Amino acid sequence: MSTITREQLSRQLHWRYATNQFDPQRKISPEDWAALEESLVLTPSSFGLQPWKFVVVNTPALREKLVAASYRQRQVADASHLVVFAIKKNFSEADVAAYIKSISDVRGIPVAGYHDVMVGSLFKTRDAAARAAWAGHQIYIALGNFLTSAAMLGVDACPMEGIQPAKYDDILGLDALGLSSVVVATAGYRAATDKYAALKKVRFAKADVIVTL
Repeated sequence: MSTITREQLSRQLHWRYATNQFDPQRKISPEDWAALEESLVLTPSSFGLQPWKFVVVNTPALREKLVAASYRQRQVADASHLVVFAIKKNFSEADVAAYIKSISDVRGIPVAGYHDVMVGSLFKTRDAAARAAWAGHQIYIALGNFLTSAAMLGVDACPMEGIQPAKYDDILGLDALGLSSVVVATAGYRAATDKYAALKKVRFAKADVIVTL
């Protein structure tokens, strides 16, 4: 049963925009942030394998360092929260086995056959580069889920591909964690001086982007 109306969904999707300036004095409440973290955890993924980690950067000094690695975009320092969407660099059959065990533990049932299907798809037909590309595609599902969830809570957000992933990895020590950054999102509340907040949303017409067969 739906807990929001179609009108509410449409209103929030029209309200959201890629926030250019955040108010550094306004912070997301712990309760809302917990809900946004849950939206990341609940994001769907291919086979359910979740080949990612979401690095929440709270340390002000680190975030200031990341500004230079973000082509001087201040959102990464001024927003209430910063999330780095990172993939597991060395995703392996051990990750598949851990997921299979998790299924069995959570649902209380034995899992047969699924392990071989996943291994066949990811390790028999793809090399490491292809698996990294697969994981990179998956992480954009999480990004979209996060942006929509933020909008539904009335939290502003900005997806940012304009970063230097290698520098992010170095500043945050992600290599040592077996992670590689792909994209980031900032979240918080728009500044009153952000001129982009008042601009009309520009999208192609439905007939131009939706094909019904």
